[in-house]
Amino acid sequence: MARESEFLALGDEALRAVIGPGSRHLALIEDRFKVLVETPGGGVSINGSSKDRSQARRVIETLANRSETGAEITEADVRTALGAAAAQPRAGQGSVAPDAIALPVGRRGAIAPKTAAQANYLSLLSHCELTFGVGPAGTGKTFLAAAYGASLLRRGQVDRLVITRPAVEAGEKLGFLPGDLNEKVDPYLAPIWEALNDILGPDDVRRRRDKGEIEAAPIAFMRGRTLAHAFIIVDEAQNTSRLQMKMVLTRLGEGARMVVTGDPSQVDLLNPRDSGLKHALRILEEVKGVGVQRFQAQDVVRHAMVERIVRAYDADAAARRPAADLEDPDSRDSGA
Repeated sequence: MARESEFLALGDEALRAVIGPGSRHLALIEDRFKVLVETPGGGVSINGSSKDRSQARRVIETLANRSETGAEITEADVRTALGAAAAQPRAGQGSVAPDAIALPVGRRGAIAPKTAAQANYLSLLSHCELTFGVGPAGTGKTFLAAAYGASLLRRGQVDRLVITRPAVEAGEKLGFLPGDLNEKVDPYLAPIWEALNDILGPDDVRRRRDKGEIEAAPIAFMRGRTLAHAFIIVDEAQNTSRLQMKMVLTRLGEGARMVVTGDPSQVDLLNPRDSGLKHALRILEEVKGVGVQRFQAQDVVRHAMVERIVRAYDADAAARRPAADLEDPDSRDSGA
């Protein structure tokens, strides 16, 4: 197949982002698509077959567009763009474009979805009263939920951001931990606090917590409450029991929305078959107002090793699934 060259003009900031530290980003692109990418000035020159050039160009354009929004471009962004380009042979087809929905600017630049699955997840959050974000670690389901909730709070579209999760490791008995309720719960919610600190800033998060605009509590403290005009995040929901899941879902009040996140393949309950998340996915997916986004290994945006680890565990689970299906009617959800 004939190899030809094409030139793609880029601004200085976008060019630096595409090149990466020590030209690492360009090396990843060249290795994936067997192209030669050079930087003669004012942009990049891509040499290779027509198909390879087209895929490499889409990756470069994706990275350049993200850079222009002020986002920090990392190797995880490059790997995500590489996977998306390889899986979508022709531009303009497939799911929502990863950069179609933008979130506020955090301390490390603009926050935006990095994959089509993340973009669709944000779309569900904006259109559904109840959204489930399920899948392996590192897919951004908790971070994006926190970012979206923070944006609603900052714009005054909700009065409160309520965060809850099951404290399975402590058996829901938090009394032996030192401090008040917030200090007891905070260790379980570290990923969400990191996300909120990144978006709102630590001082604003502290101020809003003091005013009751941001509240964190274990699932056990949700019983009997009605949460109105709030955005509710139920994290690590695979470790809720069926009764806990029903209880927390029915806390929704007027003007409230909820997102439930978790990984059905990592249930820590003594009886994994009692997972409220797997059960809820099975019976609620077709209910009006409910959205479900299932993330896969290719949506992992952490270290490349995380994706390889997830794929290895998925392969092992798939090999053992026939026997599990006979025992657990909800086990078909475990690979979501």
